[in-house]
Amino acid sequence: MATTLTRLMTFEEFQRIPNPPGHYYELHHGELFKVAFPKLRHGEAQHKLHGLIQEAAGTSGVVRIEMPYRPLPEHEAWGADVAYISTERWDPHADYFFGAPDLVIEVLSPSNTLAEMREKRDLCLENGSREFWIVDLDRQQVDVSTPDGHTITYKSGQSIPLFFAEGRSLPVDSIFT
Repeated sequence: MATTLTRLMTFEEFQRIPNPPGHYYELHHGELFKVAFPKLRHGEAQHKLHGLIQEAAGTSGVVRIEMPYRPLPEHEAWGADVAYISTERWDPHADYFFGAPDLVIEVLSPSNTLAEMREKRDLCLENGSREFWIVDLDRQQVDVSTPDGHTITYKSGQSIPLFFAEGRSLPVDSIFT
């Protein structure tokens, strides 16, 4: 009886795989992870967050939508819905950002699981992120997690302090209007 050996896919192997129609691949712990392109509502939220974060950030860093990053050197290639990276850490010539962006923002989709969001949050916060946001469009709230293990939920009428823009904060209502 023949057996099939399974092994982790390397990042080099991952780069050679074409994306399937209507989706793209990420590499999570050496396994392919198929991701659908964002729906319109999701994309609009990404666009809105990009503008709000970019305006607050000014020249302190760059803000990108669908930011490719590699939180660990091998077996990992992820994408952030929205990411902020300080100018000190930014390399505009790289194909992927190495480590996790300073701020990773994920807009919840119906396909996201709690386990998936926790895993991504922990991976980012352990590999360079100062904050990890989960934006819930249905509940109109934002969970902000930090490397010290704390998570604060911000709701309508509240503002999120911005670590990259001293003295500035982002009103939660501005995300959902």
